[in-house]
Amino acid sequence: MTMQKEDKINDYKQICSRVCEIARAAGAFIADQRKTFTFDKVEFKGAHNLVSYVDKEAEMMIVAGLESLVPGAGFITEEGTAKGNDGRMQWVIDPLDGTTNFVHGLPPYCVSIALMDGPEVVLGAVYEVTLGELFCAWKDSAAYLNGEPIRVSKVDSMDHALIAVGFSYGALAGDESFLGKIAWYQRNTDGIRRIGSATADLVYVACGRFDAFCQVNLSPWDVAAGAFIARQAGAVVTDYCGGPDYIFGRQIVAANPLIYPEFIKTV
Repeated sequence: MTMQKEDKINDYKQICSRVCEIARAAGAFIADQRKTFTFDKVEFKGAHNLVSYVDKEAEMMIVAGLESLVPGAGFITEEGTAKGNDGRMQWVIDPLDGTTNFVHGLPPYCVSIALMDGPEVVLGAVYEVTLGELFCAWKDSAAYLNGEPIRVSKVDSMDHALIAVGFSYGALAGDESFLGKIAWYQRNTDGIRRIGSATADLVYVACGRFDAFCQVNLSPWDVAAGAFIARQAGAVVTDYCGGPDYIFGRQIVAANPLIYPEFIKTV
């Protein structure tokens, strides 16, 4: 490894440390707001697509904290409080993944922050607010949960796998094949879960709570940080065709490498 590469990896580690602090601070704000939050504060971006001042203010906090970390970096954000640019470096931010859970006082919901250098994610941090769990990784590092290294599960058969599934509110309309897939998983695995946060699904694959996860109709901010952390923990992460277009391609599969070949066939 060249000195220049070592320096860059150390830079990513230092930047990631600061990103973790920013994610924790945003999570503390979200947790504090949840104490007095009521449904009358909810707005609707679309049918069943909720947002509130909490999402927007948390995003502004995160953007303000990140602006000076990587000079010239742009932003890809869910709530549109900051804009991208033509530079290689882009922050990808979901200030509150699992807003519906948050609104109803249910776990989990997460702060998600990733940094991309061109097409490559080089660091990610996810803070799950309700459990106070901070997941992170940077280029060429292990994946960590609250400072301790994590790895994907060692389950080697779909028969014993716990599968996370996600779907949009319109996914079931006229799609009998999707319902059939759900029924197959329920019959042939240890079970399925839909927990309402793709970010949480991915980091739970990273630490072995789930053995596999799949979902379509996702945005970059839903997956960039969580998918990177899962990969650094040993997961295989692809699109539905087994390719690399899962950040912008709106479909993602993540699984431990022992069951990925079998899982991708079912997907």
